[in-house]
Amino acid sequence: MARNSSASAVIRSNADDLRRQKMKLDNEIRHVSEDVDDAVLKDVIRALHRRVKVVRDFDIPYIAGYSRDGATIYIDRHMPRTMEWRSARVRLTPFLITHEIVEKALLDELRLHYLHAHQIALRAERDAVQAAGLSWTAYQAVNKKNEKPISKEKLKRVPKDLDLTPYRDLKDFSTLEGLLKMRS
Repeated sequence: MARNSSASAVIRSNADDLRRQKMKLDNEIRHVSEDVDDAVLKDVIRALHRRVKVVRDFDIPYIAGYSRDGATIYIDRHMPRTMEWRSARVRLTPFLITHEIVEKALLDELRLHYLHAHQIALRAERDAVQAAGLSWTAYQAVNKKNEKPISKEKLKRVPKDLDLTPYRDLKDFSTLEGLLKMRS
């Protein structure tokens, strides 16, 4: 009899946990639409941001990257946090995070090649930028201006858990070699 009540308590506890998780997910939904909708996309971007830790303390080739477990998004320490757009300061982090999370999920869950994952992530990033009312061209100009020439970048600080899949898939062996040297 004690076994049954113990098992019932575990089942009830698990059911309660599932209800709480669903409530948290439901709380992230502020706008509802099954069509392409900028307000819904903004909800998605906020939800993505809550799921990762963002660190800006390292040198990251290609502006941003992610930890092997996907729990941390790394943004290059020299990348500006904002850009000027129509007399306002706009934060860049949400768009970079969107790109990195989508890319990492596609690499890990669907085992896509980096180039394919990157293309889909770029489109998600572009849509997030446009949903925020920014020009994709202006946003890209800021990124390109701050993207270091990879062959000339002097890596000084590299996270030990940086996922190296993009560099491997692109066969960017010189950058990969520099990253490996700095990690050890």
